[in-house]
Amino acid sequence: PFFFLNRKKMNLKSERRGIHVDQSELLCKKGCGYYGNPAWQGFCSKCWREEYHKARQKQIQEDWELAERLQREEEEAYASSQSTQGAQSLTFSKFEEKKTNEKTRKVTTVKKFFTASSRAGAKKAEIQEAKAPSPSINRQASIETDRVSKEFIEFLKTYHKPGQDIYKQCKLFLDTMNHKRDLSIEEQSECAQDFYQNVADKLQTRWKVPPEKVEKAMDQIEKYIMTRQYKYVFCPETTDDEKKDLAVQKRIRALHWVTPQMLCVPVNEEIPEVSDMVVKAITDIIEMDSKRVPRDKLACITKCSKHIFNAIKVTKNEPASADDFLPTLIYIVLKGNPPRLQSNIQYITRFCNPSRLMTGEDGYYFTNLCCAVAFIEKLDAQSLNLSQEDFDRFMTGQTSPKKQESDSFSPDVCLGVKQMCKSLDLLSQLNERQERIVSEAKKLEKDLIDWTDGITKEVEDIVEKYPLEIKPKSQALAAIDSENVENDKLPPPLQPQVYAG
Repeated sequence: PFFFLNRKKMNLKSERRGIHVDQSELLCKKGCGYYGNPAWQGFCSKCWREEYHKARQKQIQEDWELAERLQREEEEAYASSQSTQGAQSLTFSKFEEKKTNEKTRKVTTVKKFFTASSRAGAKKAEIQEAKAPSPSINRQASIETDRVSKEFIEFLKTYHKPGQDIYKQCKLFLDTMNHKRDLSIEEQSECAQDFYQNVADKLQTRWKVPPEKVEKAMDQIEKYIMTRQYKYVFCPETTDDEKKDLAVQKRIRALHWVTPQMLCVPVNEEIPEVSDMVVKAITDIIEMDSKRVPRDKLACITKCSKHIFNAIKVTKNEPASADDFLPTLIYIVLKGNPPRLQSNIQYITRFCNPSRLMTGEDGYYFTNLCCAVAFIEKLDAQSLNLSQEDFDRFMTGQTSPKKQESDSFSPDVCLGVKQMCKSLDLLSQLNERQERIVSEAKKLEKDLIDWTDGITKEVEDIVEKYPLEIKPKSQALAAIDSENVENDKLPPPLQPQVYAG
């Protein structure tokens, strides 16, 4: 190397000036025969790089061993505390004392490293404990969090130096988010998006990580962080996500009468293979709510969409187009009625890695799902080519679309399907008759009430117009022969006379 040539020239110059130079002092300490450099502790460049690499690898290995040992100690302590708690019930004072001791411990462990910081205050803690789910759910969430943490640590081992920096960045972000619980969900979303962007930039520019490894690292970072933050940022009480969920769910229930023909869905569910794909698509869209990571929720949407494309392809015997896909997705959403649909959409929008939403098939399918939900919310009679009167009757449940008649079935349709449709027709007719009887009964009841009120009013009007006057009772007339003072002036009564003849 050029440095070694310069060192030889310097040695020759020193000898020419009469200065004695010991050649052994200039050689590499490792004995490779090259000249050393005092700035490299007497090693040559090659030996110095080897020594530095060995020392660095040794330090990394020691750090990971320490982290694993501390994690095992924490797990053992947690298991022993659980067994002790099951053997004897602790009083409230002992529980508070134990909780205080755990908070004041200064030992840094992997579990504490990944756990959220202490709560803001006693009042906030009481509110969170009151709203906390059952112990079984907490244990399940804790097990899943520990599993994700171990997977994240194992994944970072393959990145060496960048892995340690990612580890520190994730810890700092979690601590920051724990202190920003009072911020709005939009502000927390901005913090998460900024964190994703900063880590991705560092992986590409500072650490020179290949693009394919950057994508894998960002997926693991999102999985680890959002598993920790899920219970705080999914459907928070500060938003109206729950209200929107109930509104969408109620809307979908009111639209249960919508048929594939109304939406122009190119799917024939009478084909067994197509029917199975429709069921799988509905299962996938419902399963989305059980996932905690935005990427996993997007994966459920993608699997659902692929089942829809396959069902259309089998039905039409040709590849499906975008015009066929969206109506079918709307029909699947109406038929499945996924739980907390709006909350899941908002959660993905706020906390998913932006590169995944803006590019790729996941982003395309997610955009179509958002369009399907918007269509369902604004669906009217014109969208289904129905009259407003029919649409209102269907929405109120007064009637339902006419089912397919048994005579119009193809000969290869099984008898069970025909019998089912016939039973549905009978049930529809019975429903109409029942509704008509109830309507007539209500009308009769109203007529009776109106007739009674009319008769009562007529009687009251007549009584008011011709009031009844009751005269006092007159005194009885005295008999002529009775003893009365006034009768003294009357002549005496005639006496009968007898004439002899």
